[in-house]
Amino acid sequence: MKSPFPGMDPYIEERGLFEDFHDDLISEIKHALADVLPARYVVRTAERPYVVIAETEGKDEHVFKPDVGVVSSSNPETANVGVALAEPASETESVSMRAFIATEFRETFIEIYLNEPERILVTCIEVLSPSNKRRDTEGWEVYLRKRQGLLLGAANLVEIDLLRGGERFPMLDPWPNSPYTLLVSRRARSAYCRAWPAHFRLPLPTIPVPLLSPDADLPLTLQPMIDAVYCRSRYHRDIDYTRPLTPPLTAEDSAWLAEQLRQQGAPTT
Repeated sequence: MKSPFPGMDPYIEERGLFEDFHDDLISEIKHALADVLPARYVVRTAERPYVVIAETEGKDEHVFKPDVGVVSSSNPETANVGVALAEPASETESVSMRAFIATEFRETFIEIYLNEPERILVTCIEVLSPSNKRRDTEGWEVYLRKRQGLLLGAANLVEIDLLRGGERFPMLDPWPNSPYTLLVSRRARSAYCRAWPAHFRLPLPTIPVPLLSPDADLPLTLQPMIDAVYCRSRYHRDIDYTRPLTPPLTAEDSAWLAEQLRQQGAPTT
């Protein structure tokens, strides 16, 4: 079964499948570009790792920084302010304790290099992860620093945001009024970006991947890649399209989705 959405399927994000989808889409993009890149370029995938400490309920996150130590003290007056002290208990009485769980995130992205006469980073292609769109988290801060460097002219940037949730990065001009956005920043005019609206009811537009002059841009047609990942991964087996989304669809979009499901012979209630 194919997705009932001609564009990006928002239930991939809702159902918690985006991490799996992200890695497969990165692979699809890399293979597509490798087939058409001029001979003087190479395309590579890279990783951006960071560690987050989360409470067992997953409600609170604490960034792990290797240069920060943990101090323990039996004297409340000299203990670090951030250290919680358990209430006194007898030697045989049990106490309730909360555990921290370290989770390592590895966000993959694509880099295009000029390979001769010297190796130069030409274009970076990023598919945003949910952690990139949570303000004041490590995922936000790490990517923001890289993004600012690219927008200052370090290289061309192609930024693909296929997430309805989270917060978009600040720009001087308003983002398109659409569920998703595709952004291209050219190294020569890095302060002036082009942004395309992207939807779930329409196939995603083809966008350019800039190279160095005199080489022409490469067209990046994402929709067939998204469709291929969906079908190959059989996401329909994990998705219940009768469940509401967060944020919910409009009444018009809900009626449209019900008709799409009816045409596919899928349950609508």
